[in-house]
Amino acid sequence: MKILQISSAQAFGGGERHLADLANSLAARGHEVHAVVRPKSPLLAELKLPGENLTTLPLRNALDARSASSLAKLVAVRKIEIVHAHMARDYPLAAYAVRRNPGARLIVTRHVLFPLNRLHKVTLAHVSRVIAVSHAVARELQAQALIAPEKITVIQNGINWKKIADARSRFDRAEFCRRRDLPMESSLVGSIGTLTVLKGHEDFLQAAAKLRDSTPSAFFIVSGTESAATKPYRQRLERLIQQLGLTNRVRLLGGMDDINELYCALDVFVSASHSESFGLAIVEAMAAGAAVVATDTEGAKEILRDGTTGILVPIGGIGQMSRVISEFLAHPEKTKEMTANAQADVQQRFSLERMVAETETVYSEAL
Repeated sequence: MKILQISSAQAFGGGERHLADLANSLAARGHEVHAVVRPKSPLLAELKLPGENLTTLPLRNALDARSASSLAKLVAVRKIEIVHAHMARDYPLAAYAVRRNPGARLIVTRHVLFPLNRLHKVTLAHVSRVIAVSHAVARELQAQALIAPEKITVIQNGINWKKIADARSRFDRAEFCRRRDLPMESSLVGSIGTLTVLKGHEDFLQAAAKLRDSTPSAFFIVSGTESAATKPYRQRLERLIQQLGLTNRVRLLGGMDDINELYCALDVFVSASHSESFGLAIVEAMAAGAAVVATDTEGAKEILRDGTTGILVPIGGIGQMSRVISEFLAHPEKTKEMTANAQADVQQRFSLERMVAETETVYSEAL
C-alpha cells in the first residue's frame, strides 16, 4: 500500500511516538510510506523513511488552504491510497486532499478525549474509519454522535517492548546516574510526560514532599518538555520545588534523547495525570520493569490491572500516591512480583506488532 501519514505536531508526546512507530513499522513491512510534517517537527528525527518520502508543509491550521492544496497534489503525484491524519486540526486538510483524489481513502486517529468541534461532522462525512486509541476515546466519539458508530474502531496503542528490553539488558545504572548527576544509592521515583497542568506534576511533587522525611532514600525526577518558548509551567514547578523544600531531592530533567534509559533507571514510575486517553508512558514504564502507580484516569484503567500489574489511586489523591510509593520501596519482593506481571502483560496486550497489524487491516478494509 501507498500510505501518507500527516501530523502538524510541534512537540513530541505519546501521539507522536505512536505515529513514528507506526510509520517506521509499516515501511519495514514493505509498504511505501510517506509523511508530511511541519518544517521543525520533532518527528523528522524519529521517522526512518527515505528522504524523498518526507515532505514539510506549514500546516498552520485547519484553514490553511495552501497546505491543503499541496497535500492534494502530493497524494495525486505519489498515487497515495491511504491518507492518515493524527491531529484534529489536520483532519480538514487531509479530508480536502482525499476529496480531490477519489482513489484515496481517509483514515484519522483520535488520540485524546477532548470533544471534536461540531464542524468535524462535515469534515469527516466521508472518512473511511476513525481509529480510537482506547475504549474511552471510542465512547467519547460515540457520545458526540458526529461519526457513524460503525466507522469507529478501537486499536489500543502498542510499544516496541523488545527495544525497551534490549535497553534494560545493556543498562548501566551507575553510568546513567553519573551522567545525569543523580544520587547513585537512592531509589529513583519518576514522573514522565509533557509539562502541562493535566499531567499532574504538581500533585507528584506534593506526594514527594510527604515522603521527604519518612523515605530518605527516595529521589524524585520529573522529565518532559514544554512547547511554550518562555517555559512558564517549568518555572511554576521550580517555584513549587523550592516552596516544598525539595531542592536537594528533585531533579527536572527536561526532554531526553533516549527516554528508555530513564524508564530503566526508575524504581517507581508515577502517572499523576488528571486525564489520560491511553497512557503510553505507563506501558513503557511497565515494560522497563518499574513499579507503577497511576491515577485512575480512563486510559490508565484500561492498562493496569489494579493490584496485579500496578496500583491505581484517585485523581488528585496525593496522600494515597505517597503511601503506594512508600510501600513499593519498602517491600521489594512484593514489588518485584508485580513488575514481572506487568512486563508479561505488556508483551501479551500492548505489542507494537499487534497495533501495526490491526492498523493494516483497517487500511485494507478501507480500500
